[in-house]
Amino acid sequence: MMEQLSFFAEAGQSRNLPSEMLEYTPGLIDSGTSDRLVEKFIRDTPWKQTVQKMWDKEYLTPRLTAWYGDVGTDYSVSGKISNPLPWTDELLMIKAMIEPFAGIRFNSVLLNYYRDGNDSVAWHCDKESILGKRPVIASVSFGQVRSFDIRNKQDHKEHYSVRLEHGSLLIMKAGLQEAFEHRVAKSVRPMKARVNLTFRLVIP
Repeated sequence: MMEQLSFFAEAGQSRNLPSEMLEYTPGLIDSGTSDRLVEKFIRDTPWKQTVQKMWDKEYLTPRLTAWYGDVGTDYSVSGKISNPLPWTDELLMIKAMIEPFAGIRFNSVLLNYYRDGNDSVAWHCDKESILGKRPVIASVSFGQVRSFDIRNKQDHKEHYSVRLEHGSLLIMKAGLQEAFEHRVAKSVRPMKARVNLTFRLVIP
């Protein structure tokens, strides 16, 4: 499955990011702590690679994932229902740090492991019914800086890019999933490993 390479600027953040939809906080977690966390996540997480079906063909999802959360927060990852793994101390620590920024008590988190520049996630929006009508999602990134691209669903000329830095937090506010879609594209440049955590509130 081929996916278009990133066409947005890779140096710096886009101007005029829609602050009513996105809030970016670089360096929320210091570099030393972030270094230790990304190494531990890569080493100790029971990563899985799921299969997606597109155009009557099956493809391996170009990244590895793991789902953690409270009991009962079952979630569909790439079409596969995942029962949550129990929270780790590290995930609970990060959750406690970010909840005041988001104003949400999250009950689950999806971990994504991008092993190199060939790993990616295609254009999509997180609009599953179990997340409610206007979900708030908090994204914490570790490791390699990758561009997080967003575009207006109705007008693709309106697009932005955020460079998700080591130890950074991106809040996707209520309304973003309805109006915009997002991706992390493949890269032609050599890329090191990246781990991304997206904290969510699953509504049983």
